[in-house]
Amino acid sequence: MSAALQVTAFGLTLLSTLFLILATCTDCWMVNADDSLEVSHKCRGLWRECVTNMQDGVRTCDQYDSILADHPVKIVVTRTLMITADLLAGLALATLVLGLDCITFLKEDPCVKLKMCYGAGVILCAGSILGLIGSVWYAVDVYMERAMLVSHNIFLGVNYDFGWSCWLGMAGSTGCFVASVLLTCCLY
Repeated sequence: MSAALQVTAFGLTLLSTLFLILATCTDCWMVNADDSLEVSHKCRGLWRECVTNMQDGVRTCDQYDSILADHPVKIVVTRTLMITADLLAGLALATLVLGLDCITFLKEDPCVKLKMCYGAGVILCAGSILGLIGSVWYAVDVYMERAMLVSHNIFLGVNYDFGWSCWLGMAGSTGCFVASVLLTCCLY
């Protein structure tokens, strides 16, 4: 039972870590259509902003200024939290690989292997919480930006939605949290 639980947690951790890394690297955190005719599709991300012409499929991207330049708080905080979550999830994944029963590393000391799995679960929990805070922070800020435009009657057909990168970050963080619960609570 323990080996099956470890392999399940490993698979979920691997998939969730890939989701977190993909969410951090891709640039579709906020989607908006510039007009009601939906001639163009704009994605804003953590690193750049891309516009896709819906008629001919041409995509142009504008890189943000230097990382050291002044950026909105939502971008800086989300970048920091997501990169930290990526690093913690990667560390937890490496620790979990070494702690699996099917790996011959430290085969003669199962107590240490169990502690490694438990430690991986704790590290994964911290990474998942940071990733979830970063993803939700960005989503709430997008919602507040849209609500402010509507309340000031500036809403001119611009539609703000959460992009697939934001959803991917939330899914990856949730998967990491579930894997950490499996490793910390169910493994003993």
